[in-house]
Amino acid sequence: MTLTQALAARFGRAGGALAVGGVPVERLAARVGATPFFAYDRGLLADRLAAVRHALPAGVHLSYAVKANPMPALLHHLSALVDGFDVASGLELRAALDTPVRPEKVSFAGPGKTVAEIRQAVASGVTVELESELELTRVRAAAAEIGVAARVAVRVNPDFAVRGSGMRLGGGPQQFGVDSERVPDLLRLMAGEDLEFQGFHIFAGSQNLRAEEICEAQRRTVDLVVALAEHAPSPVRYVNVGGGFGIPYTARDTALDLAPIGENLAKLTDVVAAALPGARIAVELGRYLVGEAGVYVTRVLDRKESRGKVFLVVDGGLHHQLAASGNFGQTIRRNYPLAVANRIDETAAGKVSVVGCLCTPLDLLGDDVDLPAADVGDLIVLFQAGAYGLTASPTAFLSHPAPVEVLV
Repeated sequence: MTLTQALAARFGRAGGALAVGGVPVERLAARVGATPFFAYDRGLLADRLAAVRHALPAGVHLSYAVKANPMPALLHHLSALVDGFDVASGLELRAALDTPVRPEKVSFAGPGKTVAEIRQAVASGVTVELESELELTRVRAAAAEIGVAARVAVRVNPDFAVRGSGMRLGGGPQQFGVDSERVPDLLRLMAGEDLEFQGFHIFAGSQNLRAEEICEAQRRTVDLVVALAEHAPSPVRYVNVGGGFGIPYTARDTALDLAPIGENLAKLTDVVAAALPGARIAVELGRYLVGEAGVYVTRVLDRKESRGKVFLVVDGGLHHQLAASGNFGQTIRRNYPLAVANRIDETAAGKVSVVGCLCTPLDLLGDDVDLPAADVGDLIVLFQAGAYGLTASPTAFLSHPAPVEVLV
């Protein structure tokens, strides 16, 4: 079974068409009112959360990285399924606080927090992940002005990188976090301050499909935190080991095996319990929780031939799905899984290229893809669209309308 077939089976079918949340895609398009649109399947979200909970040992805190998909309805749905949120901007913070998740279950990370965002975070009572010495100064000033004790943790740039990650966020020179060798000095600056020190956050890489690489990073992270804890101004309560769990985007990708990660975390939970009594391990996941539960649906506007090559021109494009076009993180462009949504059970009739409506050759969603015979009016669906889709794309490019997002 191909990746596309497996994903289609996961969503389900109705009358020969793909179904999202049990709704046939044509009917869903009519319900939305226009194409293109993003649709997120709440049943698949619940299934993925249940699978992660089953794999992780009891007591591990599961946090959702809001940057993966900040859609308000999705956040409200996830608020009942996760233990907290991690945000990376003032707007994400406001969105998180609009849900039932309590402020003390929210952490705010990012290397470029403005003074206003820091003040907002301190006033809200969320945990500010310090990324520099200057941020500590600004947090202290905001806490004094507002008259509260700020909750803080230190984001650490470790002295190791994670192999196999699609994007490295730690090791070597980084804009993220405080270099591990400088953390003891930063912790000493906190001594005697009216701060509620929580612990450490180490996130070394993302989009990793290799379980053993993730396990190794988690082991080294815990070792580093235990060493740094000797310099902490108060007992460590929080050890965020990051996430980095990847999902398959192309035919050559193999899905991540959660079992060894869960087994590894069970051992590390025992290590933390012995070395740092009262501390909890937190795993922060974004893409892995929501990525496979979303689709991007776009309608064919034109079918044309050019010197022997067939093009399906759709009403969507890279302004909504930059990653699928190959212009967001791919060194060598590879097709994301896509299908003709209203002909999901039909056999392939030949190779076509699916291109968007933008006036640029970069607007390519599928190159030489084997698809059923599709024509004007048919619906093309791109899978793996639940994370880093709309908000990671240049929506203002060429001034086309923004797509609708729905949770089904």
